[in-house]
Amino acid sequence: MKNKLNRLVELLIEGNQKEAVEETNSLLEAGMPIEKIISHGVEQAMSQLDDKCTVEQFNLLEIMLAGRAVMGVMNILYPPTQARVYDKGKVVLATLEGDVHDLGKNILKMILETNGYEVIDCGKDCPVEKLVNIVQAEKPIAVGLSGLITTVIPKIVTVKSRLVEIGCNNVKVMGGGAALKQSTAERLNLDFLAQTAFDCLNYLKGL
Repeated sequence: MKNKLNRLVELLIEGNQKEAVEETNSLLEAGMPIEKIISHGVEQAMSQLDDKCTVEQFNLLEIMLAGRAVMGVMNILYPPTQARVYDKGKVVLATLEGDVHDLGKNILKMILETNGYEVIDCGKDCPVEKLVNIVQAEKPIAVGLSGLITTVIPKIVTVKSRLVEIGCNNVKVMGGGAALKQSTAERLNLDFLAQTAFDCLNYLKGL
């Protein structure tokens, strides 16, 4: 099974959506839990893609094809047509201004929605003030911030303080992504720093 997971990682990095989907179906048929396929397959591939994005020269088409393959696999694991009940509360997600990478955010969105959370997606390259205004209007239980590049860190650090200023003291602020994993929740002014998408889900379940 480990070899099949390694093969899935290879196919995702290659951007081979068709074979990655076939490998995913094979893993599901063999009884592998969805969480393991994501944490040991999808997220492993994404980690290697993150490393590619941080070098000065990378093939944008290669990254885009890999991203499409990842979403193809996620749609097998969490079919869009699957009936969902949002009874666990609202979560606002965003990739802040200056970062246009939203693959990790989109994966977290699918996981949260499947587990009963209503997700308000602010998209990528989102200004902090837009995020703050949406939080004020929607009254979520938490905010999730994704960061792939380090230039967004100064903006991420301001979010919790801005929410306190507008009276949203009880809204928890979570963070994740390649740029943030190297730091700590305290330095980033976050309530929780996730290493995987399922860390965020487990954190929310504990609130």
